[in-house]
Amino acid sequence: MNALVALCHFCELHGPRTLFCTEALHPPSPSPPLPGAAIAGERDREGDREGEGLTMRANSSATQRADMCEGCRSLPASHPGFVSVDSETGIRFLSHQHPRQPQLFSVVRQACVRSLSCEVCPGREGPIFFGDEQHGFVFSHTFFIKDSLARGFQRWYSIVVVAMDRIYLINSWPFLLRHLRLTIQGLQSTALKVFDSEQCVCPQRAVRMNSVFSPAVFPHQRSGNAARSLPSLTQHPNLWASLHSSFSWLLKACGSRLTEKLLEGAPTEDTLVLIERQTEQEEEMIGWEGAEGGASLSQRSQSEIELGRDFLCEGGKGDELPGPKFKSLRHLRQVLGATEFRQLAWHVLMGNQVIWRGADPSLIQSAFTVLKALLPVGCVRSVPYSAQYEEAYRCNFLGLSPDVPIPIHVSSSEFSVLVDVVNAERGSLYTAVCDDDILSLYQFNISSASTQPTDRGPTLLNKVEVALSNENLSVEVVSHCLLCLKEEWMNKVKVLFKVSKVDGRVREDTQKVLGLLGATGPGEEDNVRLLKFWMTGLSKTYKSHLMTAVRGGERTLSQ
Repeated sequence: MNALVALCHFCELHGPRTLFCTEALHPPSPSPPLPGAAIAGERDREGDREGEGLTMRANSSATQRADMCEGCRSLPASHPGFVSVDSETGIRFLSHQHPRQPQLFSVVRQACVRSLSCEVCPGREGPIFFGDEQHGFVFSHTFFIKDSLARGFQRWYSIVVVAMDRIYLINSWPFLLRHLRLTIQGLQSTALKVFDSEQCVCPQRAVRMNSVFSPAVFPHQRSGNAARSLPSLTQHPNLWASLHSSFSWLLKACGSRLTEKLLEGAPTEDTLVLIERQTEQEEEMIGWEGAEGGASLSQRSQSEIELGRDFLCEGGKGDELPGPKFKSLRHLRQVLGATEFRQLAWHVLMGNQVIWRGADPSLIQSAFTVLKALLPVGCVRSVPYSAQYEEAYRCNFLGLSPDVPIPIHVSSSEFSVLVDVVNAERGSLYTAVCDDDILSLYQFNISSASTQPTDRGPTLLNKVEVALSNENLSVEVVSHCLLCLKEEWMNKVKVLFKVSKVDGRVREDTQKVLGLLGATGPGEEDNVRLLKFWMTGLSKTYKSHLMTAVRGGERTLSQ
């Protein structure tokens, strides 16, 4: 990540000051050596020495100034700073009181002043974003550290993340906020312990109330107590080394969590929905941390991993579980049979609740993984395996253990289908025709109260079955074909949403639009039902954009 992290402090005597700064130095691009030029290793060492010289000169000139005190200084001028090297990428993370480049020094200095003076969030503690193209963009989190000798018994600090990429920094907001809060909470908790111990020995509030106040000598009285460094406030002997590790990891992790991809055209609806869900999960994680507090970092990291697996719905816990699995839609069709598969796929496309009940969670989860490929991501609500029945409004894919009863109102409903997976006896008519012997291990009994015929439509299902039955097409080709078909029908969904929900057209106009979209004719009822169900999977981004565009057009016409 092309950014730097800095810890800033508002000194009672000297104002905003930069205490500690960590920046990432990328390795130079390889280039052919010129005649008479130094070899790469020597050139790198020379660059290191030159960079260290810049750092030393910058810090020595800063520390020799008269407006420096212990509270404004982190590392002495003779300290070489901290360096960490990422063995995978070759990136070096350097930490000292000031950046090594003079241009960055002014940028960080301005970010420090703004974060501790004019750019303040309500309550003075918390995150804020500011900046411009010229001086960079800043994510700042201000906070207080308890100090028994400070004015108001606390000192004001901030951690700033400075970058030139505004979009990247904004998209990293939840991640930065979550991990910076961990660092800040650690500093505040250790400083609070020191504060309490000092107050027990000598309560400063009583001392100040009993002392004689003189406006003429007040600055001189305060000057003796203003120079308390952050290590003395926290009693942490290796504070700067710890902050270097924390800031270096933050830059590395934040740079690797988001990657740029070249998209051919606008992002698909599935991409938009995935981004929205990830953002919602990160916001929920932040809210949970604020409400619960006290969870360890390892526990939170584990919960994030589990959330990510559930969110992707592919290749997660199901791949870790042993046992046979469905490999693709074609494999599932071969195991169930063409008729049974069409009935099951029809219920999936219509938005009915698909319930699989059996003793093998990995088999059920693999079935859900391949069946989800028939639907847009926004239409998928899955509970992979549960010990109790979950209502249809919570999930349209539900896996149950074999002893869970199905409620009567569900088993008698035409809007659900049940697949019972039972163990097959050896030597039965179910012989091993698949590589993983699924048919020799299980029988699949599909039942539903729906009496509507599934042989005519919808049109999408007919095209999918043609592709699956064509053995000349590989699984990869069928997957791309299904992707194109979903995009085609999602475009029809967008048109129908615009006409019926946004414009509020009458039924006759909607019927004409359906005719233009090719949703009439054989299987018309199923096509319309599919379009209406898929309409619930549209992204919030698209709906908001469409409503904004329509309202903007109405204002233009009225003007």
